Amino acid sequence: MNTKGISLGDLVDRLGGELRGERETRVETVGTLASAGAHSLSFLSNPHYRPQLASTGAGCVVLTASDIEQCPVAAIVVENPYLYYARAAAVIVPPPAVAPGLHPSAVVDASAHIDASAWIGPQTVVGAAAEIGPGASIGPGCVLGDGVRIGANSRLSANVTVIAGARIGSRCLLHPGVVIGGDGFGIARDRERWIKVPQLGSVEIRDDVEIGANTAIDRGAIEDTVIEEGVKLDNLIQVGHNVRIGAHTVIAGCTGISGSTRIGARCMIAGQVGIAGHLSIADDTLITGKSMVSHTISEPGGQYSGALPMDESRKWRRNSARFRSLDELARRVAQLERQSKDKDT
Repeated sequence: MNTKGISLGDLVDRLGGELRGERETRVETVGTLASAGAHSLSFLSNPHYRPQLASTGAGCVVLTASDIEQCPVAAIVVENPYLYYARAAAVIVPPPAVAPGLHPSAVVDASAHIDASAWIGPQTVVGAAAEIGPGASIGPGCVLGDGVRIGANSRLSANVTVIAGARIGSRCLLHPGVVIGGDGFGIARDRERWIKVPQLGSVEIRDDVEIGANTAIDRGAIEDTVIEEGVKLDNLIQVGHNVRIGAHTVIAGCTGISGSTRIGARCMIAGQVGIAGHLSIADDTLITGKSMVSHTISEPGGQYSGALPMDESRKWRRNSARFRSLDELARRVAQLERQSKDKDT
């Protein structure tokens, strides 16, 4: 008898949904509609992939009621298939369990407190008075400075650097190359020279935050940089000093956030967005890719775009040249409107 994976009946009992099929059918892994096998769970949420449904070899497909008639295999009917799939995948293919212990090559200060259920990987350095909570996993090559705190069941995958004094909550996931608590870009001008401004704050990362590879979050200049609970950051994001990102906001790759900016809760910020410093972005704001945010957004729930789409090169160059004349054109239009108004009166 196959004991791997989970039965569809047990999965539905755990996560909900309406099962159309045999409760005893087991799924062991996940896959796309095109590649899934008989013991795989797949899903359909994007209509672009609907033509693949009729020929899928999956053992079960998660979908909405509108697609059930075209499904040739077992199905779980839900309102949001992608969300259900995310939860189901974590059940079917859970992350590897943390094996408690301390690798012989790790360098741990005698004053650090490491819970007995945590794992410290090879070539990792843990500084004085650092605290690592239950079930935490600190992967190879990580560096934790003095006084760093890592919460329960958080995972630093590899080569993550957390500078002295920074605090990371529970159930966080930091991908390779993340740097937490590096100095912010604080400099003061002294005639022809630049003088460094001491960065004396720290970083607070709250529970259930995920931070993508090679993302950097700077320490505050005086007060702390704060990443609130449930925030999800993609790869290669720069978060400047004293920034505060509200709970459950998501930010895509290559976005840059300048210092002392306040971003609200549940915002969605696409890739390559540039955000100027010392401004605020209201809750539930959506900003599309490559936009430049140069002023405060105070009304919650707005959608903003600031980038021109790609065009044929010769046309783009002509339009780009015309943009330089917009100011003069606006003045001429205003003058003509005044002249027209004077004639009417």
